[in-house]
Amino acid sequence: DPGPSLFAGDFPNILQCAYLHLVPREECDRAYPGQITPNMVCAGDEKHGKDSCQGDSGGPLVCGDRLRGLVSWGNIPCGSKEKPGVYTDVCRYGHWIRKTIQAN
Repeated sequence: DPGPSLFAGDFPNILQCAYLHLVPREECDRAYPGQITPNMVCAGDEKHGKDSCQGDSGGPLVCGDRLRGLVSWGNIPCGSKEKPGVYTDVCRYGHWIRKTIQAN
């Protein structure tokens, strides 16, 4: 159950899953002033303090049956209620992804 932690170098042997909420852009901008670009989306669980953490980079943020983002970066300690995780917004790269797949 991903929650608040400091990186200790120990990784679970079982795949972890957390139910997160997309965070409005304004909240994300307030949490990380000047650091959020249009190619980023934030998500977290402010009620329970769950989030992605070290070792999760590149992992999926899924909404329903659609890939929404890829784990990029966030705050340490992980799972801070005030600082959501930051994800690459794959919706912004749809055209490039399709073009790259077709070319290969």
